[in-house]
Amino acid sequence: MNKILFIFLISSQLLSAQTLNDLYFGTDTTFDIISWNIEWFPKNNNTANKVQEVLTRLEADVYALQEIDDTTLLKQVVSNIPGYECHFQSSYYGGLAYVYNTNTIQINSKYEIFTSQPYWNAFPRSPQILDCNFMGDNFIIINNHFKCCGDGVLNINQYSDEENRRLQAVTFLKQHIDNTLSNKRVILLGDLNDELTDNSVNNVFQDFIIDNNNYLFTDIQIAQGNSADWSYPTWPSHLDHILITNELFDDFQNSNSLVSVIRVDDYMGSWSNYDNNVSDHRPIGLKLSLNNLSYIPEIINKKKKVIKILDVLGRETNEKVNTPLFYIYNDGTIVKKIIIE
Repeated sequence: MNKILFIFLISSQLLSAQTLNDLYFGTDTTFDIISWNIEWFPKNNNTANKVQEVLTRLEADVYALQEIDDTTLLKQVVSNIPGYECHFQSSYYGGLAYVYNTNTIQINSKYEIFTSQPYWNAFPRSPQILDCNFMGDNFIIINNHFKCCGDGVLNINQYSDEENRRLQAVTFLKQHIDNTLSNKRVILLGDLNDELTDNSVNNVFQDFIIDNNNYLFTDIQIAQGNSADWSYPTWPSHLDHILITNELFDDFQNSNSLVSVIRVDDYMGSWSNYDNNVSDHRPIGLKLSLNNLSYIPEIINKKKKVIKILDVLGRETNEKVNTPLFYIYNDGTIVKKIIIE
């Protein structure tokens, strides 16, 4: 029995509600890094399945996660995603974690910094470093979860002032990068729990901001933009950031590079559904189109995938013969196919 396949490319979008099946971010030609506070993972019995689906759909090379309360459950989630592994370093509750694609990421080392008592005030959670290679090039990723809360006023004379504690964290991190990671491709990211747009007197990130020859907050335009696109809608505020060093400035300027707060709630029907079942933070992702890669691997396990099949009425269905069907791919393209038997 012979089958003839007719394929028609369609540029228009089908009018159907977005679901997590429509969510995507990573590509096979960019270095994709996502920071995500998953609010005391898991929030309830629905959380693990939703997080697994989000991680699977976004297809990042590296996820830097915060507030992982149940590390055993996260390991189970990641074990269900082919080609991914996870790493934990924190020995206390609400810890940091990395999830990474073993097909695209080579791990050199994983470790914490500022772990001793003199740094506890600045870092309630020690920063976690992932030293890794992507396509032969080395990157240093620093995952953070700064002290929360405060009144918006920086009081450097008060040891316990929340803004002052975040300022101390910034000071220590900048010194560490300047002194030990000079000339490295560094990406500092996480739930940094403060605004990039505060005035200079109260801005805990001022040391990074004024040293603009060496550092850039890739998400500064998001912070300055519409609150609908911020990472923490409940307040609303933009608290999750991705900082790069000047070794990555040119890569970030490439047309295929971007930074985006990923509005997962749009794919779950409502903010309340996402907030109640997953997290009060949205993920923030950085996509880097890299110049002068050391090598391009022959096979990267991040291929274009069919995420949904619809009939002519927009109803989800399975593959059928002698029937026009619309195949929705994870890169946003739609293909009409008719398999004639």
